[in-house]
Amino acid sequence: MTMNEQVIKEQICEVCNKMWQLGWVAANDGNVTVKLAEDTFLATPTGISKSFITPDKLLKINSKGEVLEGAEGYRPSSEIKMHLKCYQDRGDVGAVVHAHPPVATGFALANIPLDSYSLIETAIAIGSVPITPFGTPSTDEVPEAIAPYLPEHDVLLLQNHGALTVGSDLITAYYRMESLELCAKTTFYARMLLGGKQEEEIERDTLERLFSMREGYKVTGKHPGYKKYS
Repeated sequence: MTMNEQVIKEQICEVCNKMWQLGWVAANDGNVTVKLAEDTFLATPTGISKSFITPDKLLKINSKGEVLEGAEGYRPSSEIKMHLKCYQDRGDVGAVVHAHPPVATGFALANIPLDSYSLIETAIAIGSVPITPFGTPSTDEVPEAIAPYLPEHDVLLLQNHGALTVGSDLITAYYRMESLELCAKTTFYARMLLGGKQEEEIERDTLERLFSMREGYKVTGKHPGYKKYS
């Protein structure tokens, strides 16, 4: 095992623990994967709290979800199909994070997309966040539901479920989940202060300048705003 692989395993465990501490996952919720090679991925196993994940519990799987390496008795999550769809459709994706951050998931339950370009940091980092159609867990409905959104979005809300983020690496995917939950919280507070009204969006000319800043910040991935405001 290379040192790089060991470092990635430790990163996965750290991210899992952070998500648990932040209350984004409970019990056995959520899952994390990282692409090692063209047909090789590291994945968190099913049935284990993210607070108890250790490097020896992680699985090495292929693009079919088959276990290549792993301790006896461990298997991938039934939601692995959703992760593999991201890698299949997006060659730039190196990691996928799925969690249930409470406020963002609340928007998914209320069927309210986070599509307002009103918060500067969010406008630059992730853009608008759509809600994908309902998909029954462990079936092909979930990857099919997210597929239309993957070409333009790195962050998705899953109807009645939770959230999904992708990135060129694990830390980027994790940071996008952080940005999503912060966006959800600030949007929720703003609308409470406004008596339920939607906050005003940043003007178009300013948005275009914000979007162009992504290159200078070396932000990787997709952004729906480039198309929306081109």
